[in-house]
Amino acid sequence: MLNKPILIVAGEPNSIFVEILIKSLKKNKFKSPIILIISLRLFEKQIKKLNLKFPFNTIDKKKALTLTLSNKKINIIDINYDFKKPFEKISSKSNEYIIDTFDLALRLIKSGLTNKFINGPISKKFFLNKKFLGITEYLAKKTKTKNYAMLIYNKELSVSPITTHLPVKLICNKISKKIIIKKILLLNKFYQYKFNKNPRIAILGLNPHCESINSYDEDKNILKPASKYLNKKIDITGPISADTAFLKKNRKKFDLIIGMYHDQVLTPIKTLYEYDAINITVGLPFIRVSPDHGPNENMIGKNLSNPQSLIMSLKFLDF
Repeated sequence: MLNKPILIVAGEPNSIFVEILIKSLKKNKFKSPIILIISLRLFEKQIKKLNLKFPFNTIDKKKALTLTLSNKKINIIDINYDFKKPFEKISSKSNEYIIDTFDLALRLIKSGLTNKFINGPISKKFFLNKKFLGITEYLAKKTKTKNYAMLIYNKELSVSPITTHLPVKLICNKISKKIIIKKILLLNKFYQYKFNKNPRIAILGLNPHCESINSYDEDKNILKPASKYLNKKIDITGPISADTAFLKKNRKKFDLIIGMYHDQVLTPIKTLYEYDAINITVGLPFIRVSPDHGPNENMIGKNLSNPQSLIMSLKFLDF
């Protein structure tokens, strides 16, 4: 097999994922075979409901390592899932099914099948259920990964939050010089390995204008020392004020902007590029990518969803 397969977990069964996957494969040709872990019956019911067609075949999970896989069909590994309608209301009913799909995917990766992994959208409310902040943390726990980072990647500009899906009131307690340095060095190493470049990095201040009226100033006591330390090792600027960092004349100076919290960097990047970005978990023992959006419950079954982020995910792993 010249190209290792892209292993895909469909994620939440009641989502737009099957729709955007078929649309992605219809619009593009990929060298890498696609292995999709999903309920076969669910897949068949959903594509029928959506009036979508694409060739597929089923494969035995025990023989996946020895089979010659087609890159012209979806290679499906069937996982049992009990449902009544092709699309149902998202609930915790699907949790065990989703766990089974992830567990199988991780076993196949560990066995050496591939190092390329995509997961479809997951409901944080029902699947993660406050046990994990996101799939980034879920996979880090599953793989016993201590140092990891969320990277929202676009070839023109990418962003990474030091903290992920935390309530705002908890952010300050999760920021330290050590954490910032470890994550930024990890991201810098990823850029060197994956893109053969030393990225131009900016680090955003936590407070407006990198100033605080409180007696303890995080920008002065944490961010500036971290940036000063990193500046001896990598190309980094900051901390800089978040309110002007994404202006056109400023953002073109950087490849990667590091924020202290989720919405500080994801709001501007999604405003700039909408679906033209992907979510990469850096630091895992494999390359994990996902579309940069959720299950999109309001669009389920309507055949109107935009597949751009999944197309980018597939292209990123098509090597």
